[in-house]
Amino acid sequence: MKNIVKKSVYIVAAIYFCFAVVSCESDFTDIDTNVITNTKFNTNEITLDITASNSPLEVLQTDNISRQINQYLLGVYASSDYEKIEASIVSQLNLEANLQVVDDADISDTTTVLTKIDTVFLKLPYPVALEDVSDATSDFEFDGIVGNPATPYTLNVYRSNTFLNNFNPSDPTKLNSYNSKDDFEKVGSPLNVQTDYPLSPSLNDTMFVVKRRMIDNTVVGMDTIKIFSSAASTNPIPFARIPLDEDLIEQLFLDKYEDAEFSSQDAFNDYFRGVILEATGTDGSLITYNFDTAITDLSPSIEVYYTNTVYTAGTTDTIKTVRKNNTFLLSGYRVNTFDMQDRTYPDNNEIKIQGAAGSEGEVTLFDETVLSTLRSNNWLINDASLTFYINQSADTASVPERLYLYKTDGDATSPVFSQIEDAVSEAAFGGIDGNLVRDSDGKVEKYTFKITDYLSDLVIGLTDYNPTLKIKAFNTSDIPTTDTIFRNFSWNPRAVTLLNNDPVNGDKKAVLKISYSEKK
Repeated sequence: MKNIVKKSVYIVAAIYFCFAVVSCESDFTDIDTNVITNTKFNTNEITLDITASNSPLEVLQTDNISRQINQYLLGVYASSDYEKIEASIVSQLNLEANLQVVDDADISDTTTVLTKIDTVFLKLPYPVALEDVSDATSDFEFDGIVGNPATPYTLNVYRSNTFLNNFNPSDPTKLNSYNSKDDFEKVGSPLNVQTDYPLSPSLNDTMFVVKRRMIDNTVVGMDTIKIFSSAASTNPIPFARIPLDEDLIEQLFLDKYEDAEFSSQDAFNDYFRGVILEATGTDGSLITYNFDTAITDLSPSIEVYYTNTVYTAGTTDTIKTVRKNNTFLLSGYRVNTFDMQDRTYPDNNEIKIQGAAGSEGEVTLFDETVLSTLRSNNWLINDASLTFYINQSADTASVPERLYLYKTDGDATSPVFSQIEDAVSEAAFGGIDGNLVRDSDGKVEKYTFKITDYLSDLVIGLTDYNPTLKIKAFNTSDIPTTDTIFRNFSWNPRAVTLLNNDPVNGDKKAVLKISYSEKK
């Protein structure tokens, strides 16, 4: 009897195990069928009308105090479709250590040393790229220039009398900030030799010869100035050279090298508070300059070249000549100022997007009624995208290669900006996209933003925050770093005209497209 009971238990257990396996296999088959043949879900797509309008910018933070910004815009550009922009730069100067006009080794009771300034100039290396990236010796082309470099704009270099403070004078516990409309006090006349210097960026400006002279202007040698992207490169980088007043620089700089004003960076910043590179004019070109490069020669700077002639004391007998050069990098705190021609765009079927302190777009995806309806559908959001077509009849000469989308709470005095969820969650896969798309003929066509995670969180109720969205010309600083806060900087001056949600735009009107799944 005992054995029969045991066998019965084993048989029951075996039957239960087989049933469990069959049941599991059935479940897996069910799931597999559901996924592959979609017998339990329907996948559909809808498009929703949105609201999109112009949102002109009045002012923009443009300093590098709270966040390291390496690129700054300089020049003038005008388009009949957008705001004219005059972009200027304010910057402190970096102080080289242990500056001396005459070296200690040349100073004695038996020598006399006389100094002759050979040249002083502002150096602005142009951002360039190889025309043929596979050939290191190929010609350069401007990297990202906007406008016509053959049309000169006016550049003046001033000494600034505004102390750039990293702490807020009103509340020293907070960091300071400067914006695109701030005024900076100038000291005296321009430092440049030719007032209203006409600057026309040229790829041919790849070298400059400095004639080294004695105090009586006798030429004792020549230095050929070229700059390169690397030690191995033989292809010189083009640069702008704006001659500065030699007598004034000697008075302001060389005569004070060993005085208290040059004893430390802080003392120097208080004495010489920086330079203002002021660009004005009716038209020209805009270039974004890199101020923090790994190669010092590629950074904007003031260059001072001078020659010391060492004589035997009491005579005109020359012992030797010493060639010297001091570099004052445009470093420390910097600010971009944008003088933009304010324009009121008509309320029509377009949105004007212009970088710098130009104009953005304002987008409302849907109201609370539509959101409530979407939630009641119990949809699984597979994909959500927002597409804006370009008005190809407008000026498309310098459209942004990418646009960006961010959230704003809409507060009129202290708005809070934040990143779209997909910019963070899908960062490894391109984030929210927004890249320029061209048609089959190569013409600029549209921009599409991917906002699947953002919309899904709204529809399934993970968040009730349904704010206004803003569209802007993309800057590399827009990409999220360590948090979801969006910080609006812009040195990208490019502009584009988008078609909004007006029905007159037909099948090119701006829409929100949603792909979803629902149970049958």
